[in-house]
Amino acid sequence: MKKYFFLLLLTLLLMLSVPISAQEPDGYAFQNSETSGYVAPTDTAVREKLAAWQDLKFGVLFHWGLYSIPGIVESWSICSEDVEWIKRPTGLSYDAYKQWYFNLYQRFNPTQFDASAWASLMQESGTKYMIFTTKHHDGFCLFDSRLTDFSVRSTPYAQQGDYDIARQVFDAFRQKGFMVGAYFSKPDWHCPFYWNPHYATPNRRENYRRERHPDWWKAYVDFAHGQLAELLDGYGPFDILWLDGGWVTGEEVNIDPLLDKARAERHPGMLAVDRTIRGKNENYLTPERGIPSEQQLVPWESCIPLSNDWGWVPNAPYKSAQQVVNSLIEVVAKGGSLLLGVGPTAAGEIEAPCAERLRKVGAWLKRYGEAIYATRSTPIYHEGNLWFTASKDGHTRYALYALPDGDNVPTELVWHGNLPQGSVRLLPNGKRLKTSVNGEEVRVTLPKNLSAESFALSFTVKP
Repeated sequence: MKKYFFLLLLTLLLMLSVPISAQEPDGYAFQNSETSGYVAPTDTAVREKLAAWQDLKFGVLFHWGLYSIPGIVESWSICSEDVEWIKRPTGLSYDAYKQWYFNLYQRFNPTQFDASAWASLMQESGTKYMIFTTKHHDGFCLFDSRLTDFSVRSTPYAQQGDYDIARQVFDAFRQKGFMVGAYFSKPDWHCPFYWNPHYATPNRRENYRRERHPDWWKAYVDFAHGQLAELLDGYGPFDILWLDGGWVTGEEVNIDPLLDKARAERHPGMLAVDRTIRGKNENYLTPERGIPSEQQLVPWESCIPLSNDWGWVPNAPYKSAQQVVNSLIEVVAKGGSLLLGVGPTAAGEIEAPCAERLRKVGAWLKRYGEAIYATRSTPIYHEGNLWFTASKDGHTRYALYALPDGDNVPTELVWHGNLPQGSVRLLPNGKRLKTSVNGEEVRVTLPKNLSAESFALSFTVKP
């Protein structure tokens, strides 16, 4: 009974670590924003890359794969776990469904895919770094792996000529000046040495005991290690290696020698993100589908999909551009970066409602990006709908007003602390605003003709 109450209390505490408003309707979220156990990198090149990444603030994560063909939750429908967010059609056995899913590779033919168009759109959106799913948990590879036939090389798309999708994506984004990262799932549900056909597959983990079948587990480690080597040796240079599937650690697939070799030869300073695995290979934290409730003093990134799912689904309820902007403001004020999830369609396109929102976010960043990019958090970072950031030298403060959808712009802003020295100006036109300071209270009168959108002010602070 005591154990039950302890687990209940722990669950409630984890739920409270992310604001309820930030959670998704489907109820699934990795909400671990606990910073204890973070290990700062000691390698000088990695530290420099990490600082450069912290300047970027806004990135995109592309989830694309077999699940995009029927438009269903990414990979998880083949995982035999009885939870609400893993859905399968009724009337079909689990084994039959899994076989149907794995056979989707025979229909993978994204004839409208254009990596350059993706990169151009994301440049318009104001994102500065990109993570691409080379392989999700289902094991289907969007890179030309020679260790499996379950890859884009075996699909109808391979008849188009240049079928190496991952290479096209990485090259297109590098040409646009993005930091580039490779997403790779350490678990692989298609590999017979992870889900061995001798046994059923009861959950996401390997379906056998390692101590009873050490040869199977070694074969799997060699397989995962080999695929990572293919990516690092043949698709770089990478700025970020983003490892998912935290129930298998990077250490278990022998990641250390790969990282050492990669950083020494082709990927100097490359960041390692072994998600949820505290230690030297989790260079920044990645709370998922939500924003930590308070400012974090270690490097971190909230990864949040633009819709309710990471991959494309039909008639997706996309977040508004204003919601994305307000999330970005909050994340940056709390010291983090926002990684926005975008799911291309089965044809390889980013559909119009998604692109429309991305362009609106980019237009906002052209006006107010000075208060976002290359900023750092401040000790006083939040009051009501106001969020504060600072220039890296600490001399300039930015007050960002996150206007909720449907609200009117206030006539006056009031905050405490972050006391301005001299004038308060409206970005981006530099218009001086009427300001009064009374003790710790600051009052700023706003122009009457402001657009109904979030906005930012700039000012210097008293030393």
